Amino acid sequence: MDTTSGLILIIALVVVIGIVIWIMTQRRRTENLRKQFGPEYDRAVTEQGDQRRAEAELAARQARVEQFHIRQLAPADRERYSATWRSTQARFVDEPAVAIAEADRLVAEVMHERGYPVGDFEQRIADISVDHPDVVSNYRAARTIALANERGEANTEDLRKAMVYYRALFEDLLDMKEKEVAR
Repeated sequence: MDTTSGLILIIALVVVIGIVIWIMTQRRRTENLRKQFGPEYDRAVTEQGDQRRAEAELAARQARVEQFHIRQLAPADRERYSATWRSTQARFVDEPAVAIAEADRLVAEVMHERGYPVGDFEQRIADISVDHPDVVSNYRAARTIALANERGEANTEDLRKAMVYYRALFEDLLDMKEKEVAR
């Protein structure tokens, strides 16, 4: 084997190794994003229509949220918010529409207190999906019902579902188990 053939073989081997490493890196990235975002990963792929674009979007969300100073709530704040939630939930019996508006406001308030920006709703959803991917779909559904409620298009069963959806996100934001929130 002459020098040129050996050099070509080495270059080809380096290229093949590089391709294998790139493929493995992409698979690991996909696996990590799937694991972190759970059902939100599939939703992003469906919404974007392309796995690579969806993964780029999810990675951008991660990078954005990493810039925030997300913090746990102090125990006293957690208890104060829990008491407010119990009051909001109790109000649902007599004034379901008002309780839904309060629940939406309370979730945004807790998000803000934890360090999430709460401006645009779509951006809020993207941001919250990074740390709370299992309940972000609840937030979307609750918000959809709350907007229908504002237009007078939601019935009591819709409002009940919205309250349940808000509660799931609220509990996750407070880092509480369902049993810890007094009913």
